[in-house]
Amino acid sequence: MPTQTEKLALFRQLHSGDAPLVLVNIWDAGSARTVAAAGAAALATGSASVGGALGFGDGETVPLDAVLENAARITGAVDLPVSLDFEAGYAAGEAGLSENIGRVIDAGAVGINLEDGYPAGDGEGVRPLEEAAARLRAARQAAEAKLPGFWINARTDICLNAKPEAHDALIASVIARGKAYAEAGASSFFVPGLRDMSLIRQVCAGSPLPVNVMAGPEAVSFRALAEAGVRRISYGPFPWRAAMATLTSYAKRAGEAG
Repeated sequence: MPTQTEKLALFRQLHSGDAPLVLVNIWDAGSARTVAAAGAAALATGSASVGGALGFGDGETVPLDAVLENAARITGAVDLPVSLDFEAGYAAGEAGLSENIGRVIDAGAVGINLEDGYPAGDGEGVRPLEEAAARLRAARQAAEAKLPGFWINARTDICLNAKPEAHDALIASVIARGKAYAEAGASSFFVPGLRDMSLIRQVCAGSPLPVNVMAGPEAVSFRALAEAGVRRISYGPFPWRAAMATLTSYAKRAGEAG
């Protein structure tokens, strides 16, 4: 099995290849093995999917120990790089966040998503830019002490929290966050909720980091996203929802047979 450092090197390389890195988000060791067997180059968890599989909701409602135990099972089940959706970091302050980054690395992950929103019930909207950047700096410092180059996919929830018709007016703020997050030590920039191709092109052109978008059921082609400058594409909760829809259909058929 490759070492964690070797997996990290591969994960970094996948963000600068000829085509975008496409991540089919998984939720446990079984789904990780399934996606790996289908030919995936890397894996990433989705917090909503992990929460659903463990019987919780999204928004840091899964206990941290359970998140990390699940992550360790995933990284131990496959030979691929694994990135963990770590939501807002499971800590109110920078010291707690730094400690948690070390625990994520100990679980075998080579990267995380770290969002600028708040956990469920702790606040609305996104954190002030200065606070979000400070948290990223703390995460980067902690990561460098344990696994240099650890991949931090900085996520902004600006577009996710707004209606699509409002995105155009928000795009300058999105780009400003991308630049600030790059200076704070982020490795890539995730903008879920953004679907307008002209705006995606603007973000990619203005971001010093590789840009990650989410591909939903109505997403445009991967080729179009690549041509717009996107370097990473995530499926988010949609694989989990599809799996649960299939399970539901089996359950309904079983009920009809009775």
